[in-house]
Amino acid sequence: MKRKAPCKINLALDILGRRPDGYHEMDMIMQTVSLWDCVTVRPASAGFAIHTGGDLIPAGKKSLEQRAAESFFAHVGREMPGLCVELEKHTPAYAGLGGGSADVAALLRILRDTYAPDLRDETLEAIGLEIGSDMPFCVRGGTALAQGRGERLTDLPPLPLCWIVLCKPSFGIPTPELFALVDGQKLTRRPDLAGMRTALERGDLEGIAARLCNVFEQVLPPDYQEVFAIRDRMREEGALNAAMSGSGPTVFGLFREEETARAAARTMKETWPETFVAQPVGKLSDQKDLEIFSESV
Repeated sequence: MKRKAPCKINLALDILGRRPDGYHEMDMIMQTVSLWDCVTVRPASAGFAIHTGGDLIPAGKKSLEQRAAESFFAHVGREMPGLCVELEKHTPAYAGLGGGSADVAALLRILRDTYAPDLRDETLEAIGLEIGSDMPFCVRGGTALAQGRGERLTDLPPLPLCWIVLCKPSFGIPTPELFALVDGQKLTRRPDLAGMRTALERGDLEGIAARLCNVFEQVLPPDYQEVFAIRDRMREEGALNAAMSGSGPTVFGLFREEETARAAARTMKETWPETFVAQPVGKLSDQKDLEIFSESV
């Protein structure tokens, strides 16, 4: 069985502080977009194997996919059968787009559809949370307010039809490093989440774009300032606005017109090869949304 694994962007990201359990209390508005990996699951005689790009990942430390599969079968109360998982990667790694979490979420959806079709979405999201904080949203998809670690989800009206250019510089940013910097600094600008929700309810793309905000941008060290060069270039190329997604370094820009978005992407790709064009995707239980993937990426 095969599923596409769409990544996410953060239309708004706020950090309220460190929790007693070591995690951070978050307020985020998250959006699934049509840049995807593809996950295929085949039966195997025994054990768990995972391939990516045609290569077998060495045995030893368990992958997130294997941990998720083991947790799934523990929850449904049956022994895990032999599985072979193949990943066709398109989403950049270590990019702030949740590509790894999206892959695991797609695997969980496949396992649910195959072995426990009556399993509730909320249960699948809870299984995902055992693997990572982005997992509940990546299981659900669409447009949502994510709070707590990311496990408290509230569905929001969809992002209006638009075009999204994503651009990743050549480096990655260690997420723990940015969280540590946030802990030591007073944030001066925070997202207007109430205003963002109102703009979503009105289908006001300009109002949404005006409220893009990621507090991680306020603590980026000097080595990562290229993020702002990409953000400014995106605006110069016609984006309504642009911001960093997650802990970066990918920057996304919202465009109303496809032609403007594709022209901007072509120009930016000359400097930053990992540049993509995508569209918003609704909740992943709505299979119709999957039809746009092959045309948008």
